[in-house]
Amino acid sequence: MTYIIALPCVDLKDRACIDECPVDCIYEGERMLYIHPDECVDCGACEPVCPVEAIYYEDDVPEEWSEYYNANVEFFDEIGSPGGAAKLGVIEYDHPIVAALEPQQVD
Repeated sequence: MTYIIALPCVDLKDRACIDECPVDCIYEGERMLYIHPDECVDCGACEPVCPVEAIYYEDDVPEEWSEYYNANVEFFDEIGSPGGAAKLGVIEYDHPIVAALEPQQVD
């Protein structure tokens, strides 16, 4: 089980969750952040600090954003498990679900 990041993060990338994550498992793509499912320890520290409520425990993801579970898992198909996001910086890639979206309005 893991936490996932959904649509409200696209084009926002607040990064407060990165600061709270004790295991450095939140990676930054071009348009959104992704939680590595194998590195996440399910502590939940990231969820309450997200200002747009984009982070959900995988069983609690709203139905309209259910595809973001796959987006978070499949984002790591190419890079595997690097063992920490900080050393990678921004990864110049997004899952196809995210890449295909029109730019999101950020208030």
